[in-house]
Amino acid sequence: MNTTQVIELLKDNKNERGIEHWNKLNSKPDRLKSFGIGLTVLRKLAKQIGRDHDLAMKLWKSDIYDVKIISLLIDDPKRITKEQAEMQVENLNQGYLAHVFSSCDASLAKTSFVPELASEWIVSKDPIRRCCGYGLLYELSKSKKKTAPDDSFFLKWIDHIEASFPEESNKVRLSMGGALMGMGKRNITLNTAALKVANIMGPIEVETGVTKCEPFNVSKHLTSDYLKKKLGI
Repeated sequence: MNTTQVIELLKDNKNERGIEHWNKLNSKPDRLKSFGIGLTVLRKLAKQIGRDHDLAMKLWKSDIYDVKIISLLIDDPKRITKEQAEMQVENLNQGYLAHVFSSCDASLAKTSFVPELASEWIVSKDPIRRCCGYGLLYELSKSKKKTAPDDSFFLKWIDHIEASFPEESNKVRLSMGGALMGMGKRNITLNTAALKVANIMGPIEVETGVTKCEPFNVSKHLTSDYLKKKLGI
């Protein structure tokens, strides 16, 4: 498919209610436009389009949010470079685009240099990079590959979250919480360490800009009956 065909595909799947919600959340004159399509549908459309690095790079230049999301989902992890990742992170606003960029099973998290990139971004002075770094850490925590980091890697970042969360903004704390949740679901050792920090942090406020949602309670996720049974706690 080419850029025009992708945009036509998205137009055919536009969601008027989603567009209305998008416009309420994004009132700035320079905001991205949107077809109001949810991530679940965008993932299905991305599979229909297929992996295409060159097309992904063209789509990334769009001023339409849904097109950018498709770009992140169809990119080829084998062709993504650190230079590309650094270029793209510079063009993110701290919102759901940044979340999908680093998480949500998008292409960047499937690259071979993810542990290195996550480690660099987590300690960056840029809050968007820190958010994305924790998003990548969450994705790493789900990996079952033999090349996945060992417990010492994750324990180091759990300690870092404990030490640094008091000074962080709520948005970065939410990303930290997601990483803690992922690491704590990995095994008993990491669950114990992550739960200790989650209890100290407490529930994290979630604000959408329109309505206030229920706080993100990481401890609740790490003590669920399902997880206890899975880990043998």
